[in-house]
Amino acid sequence: MSLCSYESTEDTRDELETLGWYHYDLSRHAAEALLLSNGSDGSYLLRNSNEGESRFALSVRAKDSVRHFHVIRRDSGYVFGFNQFATLQDFLNHFANQPLLGSDAGTLIVLKCPYPWRVEEPSIYESVRVHTAIQTGRTVNDLVANAASLGTKEGFLIKQGAIMKNWKQRWFTLNRYDLKYFKERMSEEPIRTLDLRACSAVQFDYSQDRVNCFCLVFPERTFYLCAKTGVEADEWIKILRWKLSQTRKNR
Repeated sequence: MSLCSYESTEDTRDELETLGWYHYDLSRHAAEALLLSNGSDGSYLLRNSNEGESRFALSVRAKDSVRHFHVIRRDSGYVFGFNQFATLQDFLNHFANQPLLGSDAGTLIVLKCPYPWRVEEPSIYESVRVHTAIQTGRTVNDLVANAASLGTKEGFLIKQGAIMKNWKQRWFTLNRYDLKYFKERMSEEPIRTLDLRACSAVQFDYSQDRVNCFCLVFPERTFYLCAKTGVEADEWIKILRWKLSQTRKNR
């Protein structure tokens, strides 16, 4: 493979800083946790190796395991296996056309999805701090982190009416600070959008003659919702409380 001219180590450093899937000093254990918890088969990222300066590791998820491959930076570019590339863009373009890696076991691993380091809504309610869901693509232009993150949630909940106090199933979606509910899952327009920045509290509720209930307290009204299971109710409460904590930080 022919190499393009590479000007300097400073250029290499600048390229690393703009690389959407370079995770700097992410540890081997943390990389495995991220890729296994929130990645998919073929998800990959670049990180610093603990074997010395100018050495990196390409961590790739292969089904239920994560493989790590050495990448060495030299003045002439990057060495990966038997291949040498002038820039990381050349490296990416090469594996976009020939996205196969041989593992130690002799199997092939496909590079499918770059795992972006930049996230819009990092999550603090999971045991492992995770990134946004992977956006499929094999070029740097595909690395905009606008895929759904773990800061989003959707599902059916039973909601109490405002006037009749009857209970009806509604489809709820949570995105950023908007909690919307729809008459049906496929409905295009929501019945109502609740701005969580106006919500003062989210908590389990035991005042209703139903199980797995929780409430959202707004100045003008308290909304009562019920989930199918206690686990599901707890998931909604955790993510909603995290949203509220974020709104308070920004005030």
